[in-house]
Amino acid sequence: MNNESSPGGFVLLGFSDHPRIEKVLFMIVLMSYFVTLVGNTLIILLSILDSKLHTPMYFFISNLSFLDLCFTTSCVPQLLSNLWGPEKTISFNGCAIQLFVFLALGTTECILLAVMAFDRYVAICQPLRYAIIIHPRLSQQLAALAWIIGLLESVVQTPPTLLLPFCSHRRVDDFVCEVPALIRLSCEDTTYNEIQMAVASVLILVVPLTLILVSYGAIVRAVLKINSAVGRKKAFGTCSSHLLVVSFFYSSVITVYLQPKNPYAQDQGKFFGLFYAVGTPALNPLIYTLRNKDVKGAFRRLLKKIKQAEES
Repeated sequence: MNNESSPGGFVLLGFSDHPRIEKVLFMIVLMSYFVTLVGNTLIILLSILDSKLHTPMYFFISNLSFLDLCFTTSCVPQLLSNLWGPEKTISFNGCAIQLFVFLALGTTECILLAVMAFDRYVAICQPLRYAIIIHPRLSQQLAALAWIIGLLESVVQTPPTLLLPFCSHRRVDDFVCEVPALIRLSCEDTTYNEIQMAVASVLILVVPLTLILVSYGAIVRAVLKINSAVGRKKAFGTCSSHLLVVSFFYSSVITVYLQPKNPYAQDQGKFFGLFYAVGTPALNPLIYTLRNKDVKGAFRRLLKKIKQAEES
């Protein structure tokens, strides 16, 4: 095979080795994308319009919702096009943009989930000092830090990946332009890129996950010291939604980035990657609305205001 480093198109193989399920996946992805758009937009609007949700926790949740909107939009339109028709190509520039955005937003979400765990830790373990520690300015700084780290990670890792000499067939064995798939497409030594990806995986995945687990370990110890059963239930209730989101996100993304090098693992990784890119952003608003009394209350108040406005 000849190596090519000049700009050209790529073929996103996606799920073409499973042609019977492509149309089924198309409908699942389309419905999930619709839920993502409606659910996350609703959470952002409620967080802005309802004064009772003007708290650090819902500020972080609205950041997560905005991130999920951008995250899915960076890949779902291309994915739907590939699943529905025979044309599965993407231009070099389109792949570069997709890789940059996907990597930046994925990294941002890892950091943001760790920030949200810290917020819950302070709320449960330091309730009397919560308003002093997690003040609005610090909330904005922590959210900005997550976005900046995501941007820097993408700036560092995207160029070396795109500068690899790719095999002439240009067939990416994935449904999206992502670092592991592009590294596999190279016909030359990729040791440097693999080391870079391994280091990034530790810093962006393992370190934040460790901080989250440590935070929740402290939360569990603090909650178990509460004498009231009602108090314990309320404390666990405020954290269960976030813990569920963390479980879904990290279980899928770790499978994608830390999978062993064999064809079966790569094939399975595509389905985990699909859940990570499409399923998790659709589940997040459902988790935060169906399991959260504050959000449901804000939604009822919004509907009441709309009804009153129509009557007047």
